[in-house]
Amino acid sequence: MHPIPPGTRDVLPDEMRELRRLHLAMIEVFESRGYGEVSTPAIEYDAVLARGDGRTADSAYRFFDERGDLLALRSDMTIPIARLVASRYAGAEQPLRLCYLANAFRAVRPQRGQMREFAQAGVELIGAPAPDGTAEIVEVLEATLDAAGLDRAVIGLGDADLYRQLLNELGIEGEARDSILDRLAAHDLVGLEVELSALDGIGDEQVATCIALSQLRGGKEVLDEARSLGGAAVERATARLGETFEALEARGVADRVQIDLGLLRDLGYYSGAILEVYDPALGHVLGGGGRYDELLERFGVNLPAAGFALYLERVHVAQMEEESVGGGAR
Repeated sequence: MHPIPPGTRDVLPDEMRELRRLHLAMIEVFESRGYGEVSTPAIEYDAVLARGDGRTADSAYRFFDERGDLLALRSDMTIPIARLVASRYAGAEQPLRLCYLANAFRAVRPQRGQMREFAQAGVELIGAPAPDGTAEIVEVLEATLDAAGLDRAVIGLGDADLYRQLLNELGIEGEARDSILDRLAAHDLVGLEVELSALDGIGDEQVATCIALSQLRGGKEVLDEARSLGGAAVERATARLGETFEALEARGVADRVQIDLGLLRDLGYYSGAILEVYDPALGHVLGGGGRYDELLERFGVNLPAAGFALYLERVHVAQMEEESVGGGAR
């Protein structure tokens, strides 16, 4: 046997044909909505990735080229596309609609079921502000899930700024803040409660508020439940989520969306609305996205933006599960 690195895999012809059909179905949806396909290098300068998001850069595979420059394999597609837009489309008419299918690479622990190399299919909408831009992204996402036959998939809608601003209100900074945000992103409520309780100046009521917020999910009614817990950060986040949900309703794409105040993405460039895709046929998250209105400014172009990415292999597995449940009738 000739082994391959953990967290990578070979794809044989039968599966490759199925993945190609899935890819073509997704690209057809993207292009029908006016999104043009782009490609960027798998290798970027490490400084470029770090400018976009230092936390993402920390999980990148790095190496030196023959001139001694530090390079890295891309760990997602949003930052390379932000770089591309700033370099190639700085003066272009807005909004820009771009899509892609590309492999990304992350230095993760494969024993946790994560892949070091994985394929992503997604879109980026540049220059369209919230809430309408967010609603367009969700509409394209729903159409993509339908094209993949994932009729039961649910889209979680949260707010990336909720806990950052809430922790600021509570005076929690530095490493403690980062650790708590990591607990929230991992949905580790036990660890969250332990860490909050150990901090000076944080009382039982404040701990209970954070825990209660992280468990609120459902329809628009959860926004009222959240407001009852009080606080300026909660008020701002629920107002943003309310506007986004109304924009989804106006487009007729709110039925599959569940507001999830426990949602927190592990990428640091998100701001405002964030998304995560679940399917009952699969235990893993199928993808996610959201707004990143401050990211382009780091590359010298101040434009609002939003997007999503789906993990192609996970969508394929969920698709097969759905087909087996439905007796293969698709």
